[in-house]
Amino acid sequence: MNKIEQLQNYISNASSIVFFTGAGVSCDSGIPDFRSTDGLYNQEYAYPPEIILSHSFFQQNPKEFYRFYKNKMIYPHAKPNITHHFIANLEKNHKCLGTITQNIDGLHQAANSKHVVELHGSIHRNYCTKCHKFYGLDTIINADGIPRCTCGGIIKPDVVLYEEPLDEKNINDALSLISSADVLIICGTSLQVYPAAGFINYYNQDKLVLINKDHTPFDQKADLVINDALSNVLSQIKLD
Repeated sequence: MNKIEQLQNYISNASSIVFFTGAGVSCDSGIPDFRSTDGLYNQEYAYPPEIILSHSFFQQNPKEFYRFYKNKMIYPHAKPNITHHFIANLEKNHKCLGTITQNIDGLHQAANSKHVVELHGSIHRNYCTKCHKFYGLDTIINADGIPRCTCGGIIKPDVVLYEEPLDEKNINDALSLISSADVLIICGTSLQVYPAAGFINYYNQDKLVLINKDHTPFDQKADLVINDALSNVLSQIKLD
């Protein structure tokens, strides 16, 4: 049995699949993978992306934060691709319990996935740091310079920046999904970002699948590793 056949067998016989997705899932939608050779983290900026996308930098230099954020983190015209639709269809057919994602683009929901745990937040939710009024993505896109609330406060994206903790409810929801999965499929992530990567240790079954172009630190723990583009892999899988 080759690897595609093994994955097909896992999916066909599963009833509680959980997906764990990273930046690689959105590459086919035109959103760069942060750590790929030509990705965001290998480009040149006045400050390293890890500095710009930190809580302290946002507080100290919101203008530069937003210049970077609006140029490199927001892709308002991106559409769901084969992977997003594949996952949504499995959920619709009651074979997928839900999706845990490190992405902030909202494309899983755009593909009609209903149970999505957004570990790192979403570009589509934004709040005033002063009065906590909600703002959608258009407010950020259309703002000239620093987006400000009607009260005068600075609007902050509801995304988890460096130096900020993950939301406790999201952590609990993610761990609950993983511990309930009969198949855990990890897609498009290098598994280098903690604490999220460590959540995988809560999976206690024997069908851990890693689909990623490059090797990850968890390859040795996986029951099935496929190093290929997600579109190549999932286009060969038939949904019952």
